[in-house]
This record gives sequence, structure tokens and C-alpha cells, in this order.
Amino acid sequence: MAYTVGQVARAARVTVRTLHHYDEIGLLRPGGRTPAGYRRYDEADLDRLQLIRYYRELGFPLEEIAEILDDPDSDPVAHLRRQHELLSGRIGKLQEMVAAIEHAMEARTLGIQLTPEERFEVFGDFDPDEHAEEAEQRWGDTEAYRQSQERAGHYSKEDWLRNKAENEDWGRRFVALMDSGAPADGPEAMALAEEHRQLITKWWYDCSYEIHTGLADMYVADPRFTAYFETLRPGMAAYLNEAIHANAITRA
Repeated sequence: MAYTVGQVARAARVTVRTLHHYDEIGLLRPGGRTPAGYRRYDEADLDRLQLIRYYRELGFPLEEIAEILDDPDSDPVAHLRRQHELLSGRIGKLQEMVAAIEHAMEARTLGIQLTPEERFEVFGDFDPDEHAEEAEQRWGDTEAYRQSQERAGHYSKEDWLRNKAENEDWGRRFVALMDSGAPADGPEAMALAEEHRQLITKWWYDCSYEIHTGLADMYVADPRFTAYFETLRPGMAAYLNEAIHANAITRA
């Protein structure tokens, strides 16, 4: 079989100009020509072109590729073995790069970029990564999860401290309201429930009323969330649940 330069270019996904250049520098001379002088490539030429492309992909200069391919002591198996070794080395380097990138990605989520001292200053004994895998499994395919990960990855120590201060201030005022005996479906409780929703929107993700009521139900259904709110004040999880639902109904 003999192939035109255009056919070879399309099959090998190179340009005709590239093939002309390879011919001109002696890297890949066609096995024949037509009476009119047009290039014709045979199967051996295609095999050589394949080797050229392999080595080019590995970053070898054309001059060095020519030396390798024209070495009288080399053979096809030796070329394949050499390519295998080179590609294996490249794969190893790429895997190291992937691992480094993944580490960098992890370091930009949930405050992991903070030093141990800064993490303790912000979170105390609470480990924000403790339930990270579970959160990803439950909500990883949601826009809210993607938003929260993106935002958290850009927060500095100062951002985390402001976040902490704002939430603690809200918690103190909410507990004080409960202590006053105000009803959970009253205007004051609903106002603080709305502020709670807006804090989530400000720091984490766009929290709709539907999402907010879903969170409220989780606060009483999941013992871990219930226990957290109970440490702030007994009965807080149920009170907050009712206030959030009342606020959502009123706002809607």
C-alpha cells in the first residue's frame, strides 16, 4: 500500500507541512514518489512516523529522534522498551503532580490551610474535618456543597475568626431570647431564625427557605446536631426548629 501525504497527515493527525519538513531534514523520507514527483508513503514509513510521534510526545528534539531511529544497533522491540521506560517515568512524575495538586485542593477546604495553632484558635477542640467525608457523600453533588467548599477554600484566619464571632454572637442572643420566655413562633424568634439563614448565606451558600427548613429538621433528627445545640441551651434544637419553620411560613 502506498499513501499520499494528505492521507498520512490525516491518519497521523499531523499537518502536511510537518511531513514536508520531516522529509526536508531527512527524518522521514517517503518510500517512493509518483512519476510527477508526489510523495508516496509505505507501511515502513508509517511505522517510523509513529515512533517519531512517540518520541516527540516525550519531548525529544527532532535531531535526537533521528539519531535514535537511525542507530543501526536498534530494533523495534528496543524502541518499544525504551518508550515504555520513558512513559513509565513520566507516569510516575504525573502521579506525583496529581498527588501534590490533590493535597493543595484539600488544603483549601474547611480551613485546612491554617496552621495547627491557628486551627485551635479558630475551632478549639472541634475538628471541622471530622465529618467531611460524610458531608461529601450526602451533599457532594449539590450546588450548596460546591459553594461552601469554594468559599471555605479562600477564607483566611481572620475570616474564620469573624465567622466564629458572628455565630457566637447570634447564639448568645438566641439563648437570651429563649430565657426570656418568648414563643418560638413569635416575631423575635422568627427574626433571629431569619438572621441564622442569612449567616449561612453570607458564609457558606445561598440558603433558601426550603434548605433552611431542611436543616431545621436535621437539627432535631440527627443526634449529633441536637447534642451541639443542647450544649448551648437545653431545648434549643427543638426551639430553633420551630422558629425556622415559622419564619419560612411567614416569609413565604
